[in-house]
Amino acid sequence: MADRKDLEFTYSLIDRIFRLSLGELADFSGAKYDGDFSLSLEEAQRRKHRHVAEQLRIGPGRRVLDLGCGWGALLNFVRTRGGWGVGVTLSSAQVAACRRHGLDVHLHDARQVSRESFGSFDAVASLGAFEHFCSPEQYRAGLQEEGYRDLFARIARMLPSGGRLYLQTMVFGRNMIPPERIDIDALRRVPPRDSDEWYLALMGRQFPGSWLPSSKAQIVRCAEPHFQLVSNSNGRLDYIETITQWNARIGAPSLRKRLLELRLLPHWLTSADFRLAFTSGVSANKVCFERELLDHFRFVFEKPS
Repeated sequence: MADRKDLEFTYSLIDRIFRLSLGELADFSGAKYDGDFSLSLEEAQRRKHRHVAEQLRIGPGRRVLDLGCGWGALLNFVRTRGGWGVGVTLSSAQVAACRRHGLDVHLHDARQVSRESFGSFDAVASLGAFEHFCSPEQYRAGLQEEGYRDLFARIARMLPSGGRLYLQTMVFGRNMIPPERIDIDALRRVPPRDSDEWYLALMGRQFPGSWLPSSKAQIVRCAEPHFQLVSNSNGRLDYIETITQWNARIGAPSLRKRLLELRLLPHWLTSADFRLAFTSGVSANKVCFERELLDHFRFVFEKPS
């Protein structure tokens, strides 16, 4: 799994720029347009939250665990429904931002959650964090599915019979290339910045320590025997639109953002990974979705009675 250092790099370094661009309770996971791209980003994110709430039966008194809670957008929605949300993340900046808004969030490894440390829950959600639950090293060592099965078992132990898990995640797509071909040195090829290998390698710089599930089938297989699949849907096109909207917001000119970017200059000067990840001018994940190197799914699982 991506460790704390990895997630601090991805999410904490540019925390304030994210919040200035997307709001204090920035929702950094794919929205739910359902093909209606006339919706604003905020409307599509609210549609997603309502869908999650319906699937998890969130209401007054319900206790919900959010694995990889980000800046607390779903936790805040749970609160508006009268539920009690508890979140975990490995980004210290996200913890601080969530706590400023009165959310119950902990600096904790999502893979290590347990009934002993957090108690029991009526439902569990994870939107966009499952992508960080396996590292390239674990994948190469053949430990990917073992890690997933262990996490599903931990979640199941915190839920009652009939309790539900909502899982939203990227997976590798139908056009994924052999992993050994992924190479940031593709940057030097002609034409530059246009090979599948380069875009996937760039994503590896933006999200260090993370390796995606191979497919929808792999996730469903690893969830058994702890969960049965209730439903699943594809969100690839919705995610492309979400990224388009994020890019417009983050790229919008702002004096405050410009001053924050200047404070990151030492990282730009000293870290090649930082320059590739944040100043390449390329939205690698959007291109990978468009080329179907990546795919995206929303799952609803239920613990059998």
